[in-house]
Amino acid sequence: MAFPIGYAASTALIAWCTFFAVIAPRRPRPLAHLSFLFGMVLNEVPFLGIIVLAASTALAAAQGDLGSTGARATVAVAAAAAVGLAASAWRGLRTDQAVARALDEGLGTEWRDRVRIPLRRHRPWVRIVLLPGMMRRRGVQRIPNISYGDAGRRNLLDVYLRRDAPRDAPVLIYFHGGHYSGGAKNREARPLLYHLAAQGWMCVSANYRLRPQTSFPGHQIDAKKVIAWVREHGSAYGADPSKLFVAGSSAGANMASLCALTPNDPSFQPGFESADTSVTAAISLYGYYGHYFGTQPDEPPPPPQPQGYVHPGAPPFLIAHGTKDALGTVEGARNFAAQLRRTSGSAVVYAELPGGQHAFDIFHSARFDAVVDGVEAFAAWTLGARQPAPDATRQDLSDY
Repeated sequence: MAFPIGYAASTALIAWCTFFAVIAPRRPRPLAHLSFLFGMVLNEVPFLGIIVLAASTALAAAQGDLGSTGARATVAVAAAAAVGLAASAWRGLRTDQAVARALDEGLGTEWRDRVRIPLRRHRPWVRIVLLPGMMRRRGVQRIPNISYGDAGRRNLLDVYLRRDAPRDAPVLIYFHGGHYSGGAKNREARPLLYHLAAQGWMCVSANYRLRPQTSFPGHQIDAKKVIAWVREHGSAYGADPSKLFVAGSSAGANMASLCALTPNDPSFQPGFESADTSVTAAISLYGYYGHYFGTQPDEPPPPPQPQGYVHPGAPPFLIAHGTKDALGTVEGARNFAAQLRRTSGSAVVYAELPGGQHAFDIFHSARFDAVVDGVEAFAAWTLGARQPAPDATRQDLSDY
């Protein structure tokens, strides 16, 4: 009986990726990179992996290809991989509990008293299970490639808006990751951008100059230029720039954190020192908080990591980081959150996501959609904290 080579090859590939998704070794460094490269996708879309394994096994059975010893061994490997993917899916499903605990710990158990907007009680399971890469929403428009500086395509931003032209919209500015040497504004965090835009926000996702075109503080200057652009032009898109949140992933999280901690700092605003670059709050997703590799030894800059700028007047922070992150360590995130809590007078929400890998915000997933809900709750609380708490007519969100 012929050995089903195609079935065995696809099963071996999924099993290989499942190992790095579930086990996700973070040391030594080469294994950590393998964990990210091979494990990240299936860690966020395990349901698709299970569907592919089940479908390919059923097809091989229907064609009568499972009679040989090698084929039966392949079935056993497929079953083991399916169990691993189920474990990965379970860890993703537990994210909502981790986010809820983080909100309670960071904002106080009474945080719901200040939340005046409806939060999702049901996640988009069709997208999560079957269409995790589907981002667009019928009621949201993306206005691409608006220039905010003189660095060509690296100084372009996209605006996400609800099509019915919201008024007095809060603003979220987002910076992509990529180790300061790669990445683009239309790759990560799109479930967050589209969701908040659908809720009436103005969302901005921006490119910025990369290495070797620039080094620190060039990226940071570009980030400040985006904030200044929103202050100047946001009202034309129906936004209220006084309600401005800054967010980022990986290197972008480092930049967003620095923006939040250095409002109106002239060293990051050459030529636009008078622009108001203060922010309402910061959202940091799988951030990198360690040594910055782009500086020159003969040009010592200010401390490029956010820890060097923490101060008592820091705005509220939400930090989300995966326990299996192979590139930006969870220990670094814990340390940054702890330092903020020791020093800052504002709320600090730290959500540690079970099984989360780097780049968990690329797809619709049980994990990231729970984080999106947490970001919306954090933002609503932050905006509500500016006003007196609502009375007994407030919304009941006890099942969040």
